[in-house]
Amino acid sequence: MNLTDPVADFITRIRNAHRARHQKLDAPASRLKMEIARILKEEGYIANYKPVEENGLKLLRVYLKYGANNEAVIRDLQRVSKPGCRVYIGKDEIRRVQGGLGISIMTTPKGVMTGRQARREGVGGEILCEVW
Repeated sequence: MNLTDPVADFITRIRNAHRARHQKLDAPASRLKMEIARILKEEGYIANYKPVEENGLKLLRVYLKYGANNEAVIRDLQRVSKPGCRVYIGKDEIRRVQGGLGISIMTTPKGVMTGRQARREGVGGEILCEVW
């Protein structure tokens, strides 16, 4: 299976699994997806993640998180920058997601981080996705 946008595939898998109330999901592993999962865990959107290997395939297993009454922690995930239309912003253009209720995940020269961290570090970069 040849994917033109593995990050969009990963985001869609999380969104679909969350809406279907699954406890976990598997996606093909990559360093970038690992970093996205790390940020989602740090920000409290997923319970955990770990790299696993099944039948010689490297997978990223993501454990989803739900609230007290089984309500979704993640309201939505949106891909911002796409392979056909990359979205780059400077440090002064980083906006708040959903009035500060969500996060943006971006790649910067200093690594993958949230928009809030990038603003603090004074770096811009490519916005991968927004989560709220």
